[in-house]
Amino acid sequence: MLIGIDASRAVRPLRTGTENYSLYLIRALLELGGGNYYRLYFNRPPPPHLFPPGPWEARVIPLPRLWTHLRLSWEVSWHPPDLLFIPAHVLPLLHPRRSVVTVHDLGFRYFPQAHRPLDRWYLEWSTRYHARAAAHLLADSEATKGDLIAAYGAPPERITVVYPGRDESLGRVSDPAAIARVKARYGIQGDYILHLGTLHPRKNLLRLIEAFASVRRELGDWRLVLAGRRGWLCEPLFRRIAELGLEDGVVLTGYVPRADLAPLLSGARCLAFPSLYEGFGFPVLEAMACGTPVICSDTSSLPEVAGDAALLVDPQDTDAWAEALYRLLTDSGLRQSLIQRGYRQVEKFSWSRAAQQVLKVFAEVGGG
Repeated sequence: MLIGIDASRAVRPLRTGTENYSLYLIRALLELGGGNYYRLYFNRPPPPHLFPPGPWEARVIPLPRLWTHLRLSWEVSWHPPDLLFIPAHVLPLLHPRRSVVTVHDLGFRYFPQAHRPLDRWYLEWSTRYHARAAAHLLADSEATKGDLIAAYGAPPERITVVYPGRDESLGRVSDPAAIARVKARYGIQGDYILHLGTLHPRKNLLRLIEAFASVRRELGDWRLVLAGRRGWLCEPLFRRIAELGLEDGVVLTGYVPRADLAPLLSGARCLAFPSLYEGFGFPVLEAMACGTPVICSDTSSLPEVAGDAALLVDPQDTDAWAEALYRLLTDSGLRQSLIQRGYRQVEKFSWSRAAQQVLKVFAEVGGG
């Protein structure tokens, strides 16, 4: 079977969750093969050696704007694959009948105020379109599957939950010098709590900062490190940091490249992940793989990802977050328990396992 895949997100230079999902899942599919031949569509030339050798070809079809609905639509209409897979973007308006799309989350419906109006409209339109037009949907979690059924009436039999894998190159960094070099690079002094992700209202960082301010009064000269690029509507975050007098206590690193991620996670006393909504939550697994205990929200997909290996807290309860931070930072027995449970939890997630499940979906859709 000839399977076409939109690989445009996989070649973005600054990848976050959905881009990494696209890259690692495509790699795993190519490694498994499954008796298929793959055609990867790019809007820019891919870097050399980004994908393993195997049964695939590249189609570079650049267009500065409306690439999906104009250029990709034209390509798959005139040179149709047997099946089209969209792992991290939008199904083109013109597409093969056999099309599979991953829907990562419906957070925009729960917290519309965290999105600009045009972005919110496009997310609503595209997700509704996927639910109606795709032959089959992949969901990152049972939470997202339930949302698709409730919000758009998507038939349950047309949705398969496939948990993403994890970056298996990430692991505990035990070399103090390597950790010290990364801390120096980002201006981090002393002990620190880490948050990893784009600075965006849905990440609930205002409450995390307020909880940190409370804990810092008890614990002393700690740092809260917010690692991630600036997203939209993040100005209130910076104002609140100033209002609380935390200019010396909150470190804004900007985007962190993958090479720095393991030492940054390994050096943190904990990962704090208070998101209001997540379709999956890769940083939770990344922290666990590096032996860093996790506190995360008890909503959306995060209990599925974290299992029993994290402290789960109501994301809208600032006092509960302060209590959880204090407890984890002062209770060494709890820390060690969560670290060991985290190592076991991450073993449940792999890209090879995810790719095997996706290939099964491809076989069912392609044979229909």
